[in-house]
Amino acid sequence: MPETYVQINALITGITKRQENFDYTMTELNELAKAGGYNIVGKVTQKADFPAGATYFGKGKVEEIKETARMQDATVVIVNDELTPSQLRNLEKAMGVRVVDRTQLILDIFGDRARSKQAKMQVEIAQLRYSLPRLRNRSAGLDQQGGGSASGGGAALANRGSGETKLEMDKRVLSKRISHLKHDLEDVEASEQTRSALRSESDIPTVALVGYTNAGKSTTMNGLLQLYAEKPDEKQVFEKDMLFATLDTSVRRIELPGNRQFLLSDTVGFVGKLPTKLIDSFKATLAEAKNADLLIQVVDYADPHYREMMKVTEDTLKDIGITDIPMIIGFNKADMREDNTHYPEESGDQLVYSARDHDSLRKLADMIEARIFADSVTATYMVPFTDGSVVNSINSIAKVEKTDYTEDGTLIEATMSKANADKFVKYVQE
Repeated sequence: MPETYVQINALITGITKRQENFDYTMTELNELAKAGGYNIVGKVTQKADFPAGATYFGKGKVEEIKETARMQDATVVIVNDELTPSQLRNLEKAMGVRVVDRTQLILDIFGDRARSKQAKMQVEIAQLRYSLPRLRNRSAGLDQQGGGSASGGGAALANRGSGETKLEMDKRVLSKRISHLKHDLEDVEASEQTRSALRSESDIPTVALVGYTNAGKSTTMNGLLQLYAEKPDEKQVFEKDMLFATLDTSVRRIELPGNRQFLLSDTVGFVGKLPTKLIDSFKATLAEAKNADLLIQVVDYADPHYREMMKVTEDTLKDIGITDIPMIIGFNKADMREDNTHYPEESGDQLVYSARDHDSLRKLADMIEARIFADSVTATYMVPFTDGSVVNSINSIAKVEKTDYTEDGTLIEATMSKANADKFVKYVQE
């Protein structure tokens, strides 16, 4: 018999808390819940400046959520914020259903999407750090024993003590697991940092794709690979129309005409209220963006909330310490807009484009080339025949405009980065 999949009915809930973009955060929560496999059957919100300390929602709203969940057959209530352990415990007790906060929802999605060893360890560390202070929820039945007679009270106290011992043991197990994972992750990240350092020393410029999840970063990378890479089909990165399709940073070499090369990295997507625990765990993965010469912020221009998505990206970049790297803003999915937007359309550091349109991708490549090779030097080099290897080097890294052979050697007019040009300064013909 084939396994039957039962979708879980869920109610999404939230408090306004003076958020100007509250409606958008609820829309975002709805999409996250769908990505997590839930069937959304309703929404309940509360207009309040601050959450209630014990139950997050006010007493009346808790009853409303409980009744709505009952009427809609919802077995899960999803809250648009991170709850404290006591709030989570109190809400589940009051409503009689499972409660999932926004942080747990995102952690679950990341856990389901993680593929590489590094991503799996990063997500597990974040999940364990989230679970550690919430272990008491699972031991609640052990520490709620009551007393009566003196002898009965003694028995209850003994039971509660064993429960606390179990809780402390669970905490030690989780803490030890986190420490072990961090140690293993440091080894993996050290190897990646070595590879990253070698890439930096190669004098090849680096460009990083950043942006809100599902904006089209991977599609943009694959499109550029199709146009500017050898054996592009072997270098394609995973792409799919879903949130957080990519958790791993992929780095590929792009080879533009005239020996203009750069390394392009596709990074993990962002989302509003991305848990701090995840940001901390993924900082090493995002190092490619932090060390890039140029950022491409890919924006889903077909989404009516694209401005909020841009704000999320900008805030997240600040959170991880990326503030002063030049950026091109790419308004992707122009072909999916309903207003017949013209594309490709360049304006300063912005490009309206479609990642599935070759003309758009060529325009993007031109913009990248103009910025990362802005310090290029054009010069004429006289290379003696005895230094034939120098000619080979120039041909491999520079855009060669003209080559002549004279009695004194090879005369080459070439354009290359200033860093590379400095290596051949003694051959420059005045």
